[in-house]
Amino acid sequence: MTDGAARLGRRPLSFETRLMVTIVAIVSVILIIITTLTSAVISSVLDMQLSEDVRSAAARLPRDVTQSLVNGDSAAGALAERPVERGLLLVAETADGLTGAVVGPASVTELTGDQLDDVVHTMSGDPHSETVTISDLGTYRIQTAAIQSTGQIIVIGLPTAEVQATIGRLWRTIMLATIGGMVLLGIATTLVIRAGLRPLRAVAETATRVAQQPLDQGAVSIDERVPEAEADPRNEIGQVGAALNTLLDHVESSLHARQRNEELMRRFVADASHELRTPLASIRGYSELSLRDPSLSDNTEQALERIQAQSIRMTSLVEDLLLLARLDEGQEIVLGAVDLTQLAVEALADQQAAGPDHAWSVDVPEEPVVIAGDRGRLTQVIANLLANARTHTPEGTRVELGLRLEGEGGATRAVLTVHDDGPGIDADLQRELFTRFARGDRSRARRTGGTGLGLSIAKAIVEAHHGEISVRSVPGDTTFEVRLPARPAS
Repeated sequence: MTDGAARLGRRPLSFETRLMVTIVAIVSVILIIITTLTSAVISSVLDMQLSEDVRSAAARLPRDVTQSLVNGDSAAGALAERPVERGLLLVAETADGLTGAVVGPASVTELTGDQLDDVVHTMSGDPHSETVTISDLGTYRIQTAAIQSTGQIIVIGLPTAEVQATIGRLWRTIMLATIGGMVLLGIATTLVIRAGLRPLRAVAETATRVAQQPLDQGAVSIDERVPEAEADPRNEIGQVGAALNTLLDHVESSLHARQRNEELMRRFVADASHELRTPLASIRGYSELSLRDPSLSDNTEQALERIQAQSIRMTSLVEDLLLLARLDEGQEIVLGAVDLTQLAVEALADQQAAGPDHAWSVDVPEEPVVIAGDRGRLTQVIANLLANARTHTPEGTRVELGLRLEGEGGATRAVLTVHDDGPGIDADLQRELFTRFARGDRSRARRTGGTGLGLSIAKAIVEAHHGEISVRSVPGDTTFEVRLPARPAS
């Protein structure tokens, strides 16, 4: 998968999550910065305090200790049984060479040669404090000093272990407090944001429920509204809920007006179609009667034949419009046991006779496919689909009528397909193919006239049976599919 596809497939974070993550991240960064600065300042203070303690220790060094060093005693001997603080490090240069010792918890320990080398390598000769790591002893803060009487250089030091332990405890305390604060902040932020966004979620849920309702046709009543508690116009999110409720009121009013207009138009079409049947029948009858007169001239006879043909075409259009109007009103459907297998075979035989220049085939199961439906109307659906394939494809096109059962139990559906290998249907036309007065002139070679109502009638009949009709078409592969429930709702 490419990076772009991976980004498209990745589910985006919700606004609530992004808001919580942003707030927690910003506050966490602030806490971390404050923690780091606080720890650095405290560490610097403790470090300076240790250096001051080293200078104080050098200033408080007992006179008898320095005198012992002047007399040539070792550092361990000079510190033995002297009132000095524990952990004190003393290094001095005597006539016998370098000597050093450290005051331990129980006794004074003399430094080894390697330990003395560690101290010497760090000494710079100035009185500033420096840090040295001594083998087997740890880290010490040291400072050089001079014995006033002789100018003899000595090194005084104190261990940094206590300061480091204090800094470590400080860091752990601050980190635990920071983590605890971040956890509490996350919980508090989550609760506050969720409570604040609750009205927005109510708006989204209401909008989702409304979006799932079929609003494109039929009588529609939108009962969903954002609860009054979540539509308080005194706050910003509540204003969204109140605005949505107002919008839904307007939409419901518009849908009711649309439904009334559709009913009026449907009633007008039904009444007009019904009223036109009688004069059209009279025109057709009088034209047929006039054509029996042997004294008619050729021009008159041709005109009467033309009138008769057009009256027949107009009658077909009026009958189709009347049928659609009645189907829209839920009429014209009488359910009974229908053998779709028999209907398919008979319809294909009729089309073979009407279109011998096409290659016809049928694929039906051996067992009859019996469903609950209106035999006459279902016959009309199959005939319309086959006639559509015959009239809109060139000679030699293969047309196959298929029938099968899918599913089990109450979910069993009969699937009827009409497939041809003709030139196909334009993609733009497929979206409006089942609308009324839709024509296929733009995508198929149309050789005969029609009203453009055949597929819309088929769709209305299928939907009246609680079924579905669809089309899939590319050049060389066009399939109309009708799915009918074996046990439709009564």
